[in-house]
Amino acid sequence: MRVAIAQTAPVFLRREETLEKVVAWIERAAEGGCELVAFGEALVPGYPAWIERTDGAVFDSAGQKELFAHYATEAVVIEDGHLEQVCAAARKGRCRVVLGFVERPHDRGGKSLYCASAFVDELGEIRSVHRKLMPTYEERLTWSFGDGAGLVTHPAGDFNVGRLLCWENWMPLARAALHAAGEDIHVSHWPGGVHNTRELACFTAREGRSYHLAASCVLRDQDIPADFPQRERVVREPNEVLYNGGSCIAGPTGELVAGPLLDDEGLVTAELDFTLVLAERQNFDPAGHYSRPDVLSLTVDRRRQATASWRDPAG
Repeated sequence: MRVAIAQTAPVFLRREETLEKVVAWIERAAEGGCELVAFGEALVPGYPAWIERTDGAVFDSAGQKELFAHYATEAVVIEDGHLEQVCAAARKGRCRVVLGFVERPHDRGGKSLYCASAFVDELGEIRSVHRKLMPTYEERLTWSFGDGAGLVTHPAGDFNVGRLLCWENWMPLARAALHAAGEDIHVSHWPGGVHNTRELACFTAREGRSYHLAASCVLRDQDIPADFPQRERVVREPNEVLYNGGSCIAGPTGELVAGPLLDDEGLVTAELDFTLVLAERQNFDPAGHYSRPDVLSLTVDRRRQATASWRDPAG
């Protein structure tokens, strides 16, 4: 199966313009024969790069409230149809899409934000949405904590595809949950940075005896609109590269088979061979013959968390 990572930049904090770019990359990947295309973390409408550059931890800051409101306005609300064009592009290209985005879901009141990943199948259906379990460091100032509802895998030809967001990929039990769900292709979403992608992709591919698609964004001076609030504090020098990408693909032996791509937009592609997954499971299968469930076991709560359970009157 031919797969791709679309390493691209957002039109920073502009949802509709960024989604137009996503659709164009899906079309390009599908035209190249790709049956799956993955995108970086929080691509739509963008990663909260301003937090560490604008004193994001200052309590009750009018500037931070302004930025959050802007972010929330441009976030994705699936219930309002914001991903319909992505679904249509997946359906037209018969291409599965694993999209990193910022979600403002109705089921948690419609005001809080979640770093999320949608799996869209080749029929254009959103099969699941994973919300990041643990936002990292300053991300907790803008993103809420997710749940286990997205710790699932989905079929893609002979393969099963799972995904985690950014530093979730360092969480051994999150990886173990996906091993147990039969994962053969692992997608990791990143805001951009080869220091995050290359070594971890190789290690976890080797651990799972699976393919690993480390999907990153890039973010450069040119990607941040001139009217972005407090732009002069976010971009510190002309032509600055805030996030340099680093998208790459590792195989079941732990070797890189494509990438990393640095500093620019582009497709990182590879042909995946399912027999290599089977071959490497001969001597190590983390959820199969090399597991010891009689000694070590894991319980995963995959219910979608909610604030309230409603009991309305009949009729």
